Amino acid sequence: MPSSTETAPPADAGAGGRRSDVPWSRLPVGLRRSVLLVALLGVWQLYVVAAGVSPLVFAGPWDVAAAFAEGWGGGALVGPTLTTLRILGLGMLIGTALAVVLTALAVATRFGDDLLTLLTAMVNPLPSVAILPLAMLWFGLDETALVFVVANAVLWPMAVNIGMGFRTVPATTLMVGRSLGLRSWRLIRDVHLPAALPHTVAGVRTGWAFGWRTVIAAELVFGVAGAQGGLGFFINEARFHLDIPDVFAGLVTIALIGIALDLLFTLLERRTVVRWGMKEGAAL
Repeated sequence: MPSSTETAPPADAGAGGRRSDVPWSRLPVGLRRSVLLVALLGVWQLYVVAAGVSPLVFAGPWDVAAAFAEGWGGGALVGPTLTTLRILGLGMLIGTALAVVLTALAVATRFGDDLLTLLTAMVNPLPSVAILPLAMLWFGLDETALVFVVANAVLWPMAVNIGMGFRTVPATTLMVGRSLGLRSWRLIRDVHLPAALPHTVAGVRTGWAFGWRTVIAAELVFGVAGAQGGLGFFINEARFHLDIPDVFAGLVTIALIGIALDLLFTLLERRTVVRWGMKEGAAL
């Protein structure tokens, strides 16, 4: 029984007795983030007005909003965005498939484990854009070169995450699978892959972030991907013509897609690993 000198934590204390940021934390998530967004836009506009920056190097939020609406309404941003997303999706598909195959081989055989460890140590620290010149020589000046560098960017972080998931499967779960007669690839398919789902989702989330940055950077260097340039090419062209609102409109498009995909991955995580009790749900 606690002594009379002990005091209970305050009613607004969070986990571990720490005081939560009431009343901010009691506001709905959407309202909190909307307030932050409006505040950031206000700081942006205040800087443009107070600093008197040249419109040739910086644009205010109203000019960017107008360029953004015109770009999407007139279609100037639609084609580049779809091109970039198509390249990213194809690169992620290839990179994910290779990551699963390499990781499964690493779990099944000692040779595969040594191969994956060596390749990850050599290639993972290498910026994917650094191999773009070679990809252009190997595959030519088309989308194949961009898909190659995106797949390379996605492959290694996904392999690391999936490999971690495979290696942290509880020994009891593996013993149950083996007692049911599961061996080799069936054990990987029916035990390792489901048990490694939280790490797999985290790997996809990390892989898309690496792939997204890589495809934009590659397009800035590469230029036109086939008949239609992507978002990176759109931004570079706007910069070349000193159309700064369009540059910011392209950047805003990238940011909004990033937010949308992050929300999609959060929803996927909640509908799978959190709902199935494989991970504690994080508060939004």
